[in-house]
Amino acid sequence: MTKLSQVETPPFSRLEKWRSLGFLAIAQLLAMTLWFSASAVVPQLSLEWQLTTAEKSWMTMSVQIGFVAGALLSALLNLPDRMASRHLIAISMIAGALFNAAIPVFDVSTSSALILRCFTGVTLAGVYPPGMKIIATWCKEDRGLGIGILVGAITMGSATPHLLNAIPIFGTGGMPPWRNVLLATSVMAAIAALITILLVKSGPYLGKSAPFNWRFASQSLRYRPTRLANFGYLGHMWELYAMWAWVPILLINSYDQAGWQLTSARIAGFSVIAIGGIGSIFAGKLADQVGRTRITIISLAISGGCALLAGLFFHQPGILTVICLIWGFAVVADSAQFSAAVSELSDARYVGTSLTIQTSMGFLLTLFTIQVVPSLLGVLGWEMVFVILAAGPAFGIWSMWQLRRMPESAKMASGNR
Repeated sequence: MTKLSQVETPPFSRLEKWRSLGFLAIAQLLAMTLWFSASAVVPQLSLEWQLTTAEKSWMTMSVQIGFVAGALLSALLNLPDRMASRHLIAISMIAGALFNAAIPVFDVSTSSALILRCFTGVTLAGVYPPGMKIIATWCKEDRGLGIGILVGAITMGSATPHLLNAIPIFGTGGMPPWRNVLLATSVMAAIAALITILLVKSGPYLGKSAPFNWRFASQSLRYRPTRLANFGYLGHMWELYAMWAWVPILLINSYDQAGWQLTSARIAGFSVIAIGGIGSIFAGKLADQVGRTRITIISLAISGGCALLAGLFFHQPGILTVICLIWGFAVVADSAQFSAAVSELSDARYVGTSLTIQTSMGFLLTLFTIQVVPSLLGVLGWEMVFVILAAGPAFGIWSMWQLRRMPESAKMASGNR
């Protein structure tokens, strides 16, 4: 694989850089509310649509499937490297808003809702990976921080539907109207598209437009350094979305059996996901200074430990909430660093394709772990079911330790392994 190409850097101001990246982060936050818009209102949908346990899982899994399909198609066509990133992002945001809004507007059936959620996932493949590419066009020495800010914004966006489902403006009582939450997230995504097309632009490290090469989609797996970075990402993703999907439900059940208010449980569920945004930014800043592999290994160790401990405190919701907040902080703190590593180790012409392949593999894996948690819940109970998620961090730690020992790892974070 070729080294990161040397690109002449035109002069630009820090204000210009952070203005564009700030608007990109805001847009991504607003658009990514689409991801968990239906998952957050599963309790209401369960009552109205009489959802089975499998259908509850599919409210999240259908988005994952759509994302994987969209990402693979995008990577095979090299779309992130052949089309202007902000145009691809804005078009995808509008399409996602329409698919998401169609569920409450047309009052569809459960099966139709799952299909629309799948199409929403397809559109999000045109939002997240191209956003990381824009970060890479602005950031070199501080790429970990830049992608960390983006992932932090995406994390906050993913958490927002849980907040919308808890605040009075969207309804009062135990079960706020679910249609209001979905419509609100669609409006947010539409606003995000406007922000992207009007206020976001690529930076001076933008490489030349890449020629079409469908074979490059597999290059990240053939080259050992990027393969190990991707393996680390897979260990991280084994845990992440299963945690995001089911820990808010864990908290609702824990609070309910203790007689605590369900509104407080929903706010706790939002906080557990949202705090990851702070973790992502903090870890991004630190990784640029002390090394990508070091920060990812520490983050994986903390989150894996929380997966082992959380269920033990199911009957003590106060302690459980504290552990889940630590878990939420650590579980996504390393996410941006796997992406930053791949962007630094890949051919500069195909950074967008490499990032898209990475995310598609990770989200494909989440289809299993999101499903396996409820499948084992009846056997293991809330007290033990999350223990299985610790296997991902263990594999991720091994992968990043192997990468750290390779001379190619010096390409990351200005030589900080």
